[in-house]
Amino acid sequence: MTEKQFTPTPDQSTAFREALGCFGTGVTVITTNTDQGPRAITVNSFASVSLDPPLVLWCLAKDSNRFDDFNTSQHYSIHVMGQDQQEQALRFARDGKDFSHAEWAHDPARRPQLSGCLARFDCQVHAQHDAGDHLIIVGEVQKVMYRTGKGLIFKRGQFGGFADLI
Repeated sequence: MTEKQFTPTPDQSTAFREALGCFGTGVTVITTNTDQGPRAITVNSFASVSLDPPLVLWCLAKDSNRFDDFNTSQHYSIHVMGQDQQEQALRFARDGKDFSHAEWAHDPARRPQLSGCLARFDCQVHAQHDAGDHLIIVGEVQKVMYRTGKGLIFKRGQFGGFADLI
């Protein structure tokens, strides 16, 4: 394979995206509740920030048709998806309003919570930061759930899995 080097300018956005795709990430589905009902978005830009206080972040594209739903939300849940939830993650990537394919329930803060995920972080917005064509949303984690299982991974436009050793 030939090595590629370039300066990440707007005309090199495809190559920049390909380079970023070399980094495999977990797949998450973020859910929130709106006046129009539950909403979801599939993202792979999730990271831990702090243990004390417990903070995590994710990034929301400003051109997303779900931007207003999540930009104004104060409570949301981040679901780390299992390998067996690939179809659910894809469906939420296409349509964030249709929950008919998912098993879910509201928590006391009205956050939609999906069943079967590997981990869930129930958050309240801590901060938001403008970052180019995205908004960085930092959440303070109020409650956590997790279990063992095979995680859903995304790399170079493909899904795969990674099994726990325990």
